[in-house]
Amino acid sequence: MAQPVVSVFLRGFLSGGLVSSALFGIYSYNNNANLAIESGIHVEYQESLTDPSYKLRGDQILKYGVPDRGPDVRYYRNHALTYDQSRKSPIWVAEHLNKEVLTGSANRKHSKFKPDVNIPEMYNAANSDFYKSGWSRGHMAPAGDNKFDQVAMDESFYLSNIVPQDLNNNGQFWNKLEMYTRDLVQTKGYSDVWVVTGPIVRSTIEENGKKFVKYEVIGKNEVPVPTHLYKIILAETGDKQTKLIGAFVVPNQPIQHDHTLRQYQVTLEDLQIWTGINFFPKLDKSTTKNLCDVDQCKLLSREQFELYFIGRKLDSARNISRLEKVWSELDEKNLKPDQFLIELYNRKKSEIDLKEKEE
Repeated sequence: MAQPVVSVFLRGFLSGGLVSSALFGIYSYNNNANLAIESGIHVEYQESLTDPSYKLRGDQILKYGVPDRGPDVRYYRNHALTYDQSRKSPIWVAEHLNKEVLTGSANRKHSKFKPDVNIPEMYNAANSDFYKSGWSRGHMAPAGDNKFDQVAMDESFYLSNIVPQDLNNNGQFWNKLEMYTRDLVQTKGYSDVWVVTGPIVRSTIEENGKKFVKYEVIGKNEVPVPTHLYKIILAETGDKQTKLIGAFVVPNQPIQHDHTLRQYQVTLEDLQIWTGINFFPKLDKSTTKNLCDVDQCKLLSREQFELYFIGRKLDSARNISRLEKVWSELDEKNLKPDQFLIELYNRKKSEIDLKEKEE
């Protein structure tokens, strides 16, 4: 088996994107002196933003166009993102959750992972990059957030919304975090939840004391494997009076069931420093409260998580044999069914019996 390629650079996973963003800001807003102050640019540099000769010279320098890294934001049916064309990965993916988008009959079984049709082929990842790589295809905007519309569901399977993710992490801890995010709307009474998710690479200290940023790349397109994933959750009540925010950075590796979400909470300021991204720039953050202080940020226990997936398998059973096999998992895993699961089993059994008699 070929050895994984490892890329090493000292500026970090997002440095190229940040340089491009800085240049774009200078070229686009060179007549706005206030931007110099707001962006932390030295006050003495303001003159260059208002001096017409700078714009004239800039037009000459860029006679044949500004080097283009693609659109700043790409919009989809139920998510938006910024995409790093050089690394074939999203930088951030944003969503807005409410009961409407979380309700419906869209089904992921009708969706397929595929390159984003909106991105030129030369900048796209491919399914073959993930094949036998040892990494799963991890959604940044989860498929489960798109129940209202099959097109939205399908678009969440574009590889522009995917990063290489540890399989155990993807199916367990990260899955529970995604479920928690939906639960804020579905059962906890928050009318609107905004979520921003993305990959990140954190530095490590070598034996010689030097810091490095290292990450594996996979496939012909050398798709980067992030060391961590981040997710920011902003929950708002229906009266708009309460806004809760929480930022989390989760290692891209297996995580035990007894680990809590609080263990991976970071300050929003730290995450903004690590990524170079100002999240929710139009939000007055002084009016927000810590999500985990108010809601506790409690994820499903191992038992609750197992029962949830047994319930999903029961609901999708199409014959008695399959139904009974799934039900037997309760004994195998030493789990006690709750009333909901018992009622689901009995309902599915009656439906299957009736269908078989009709046939």
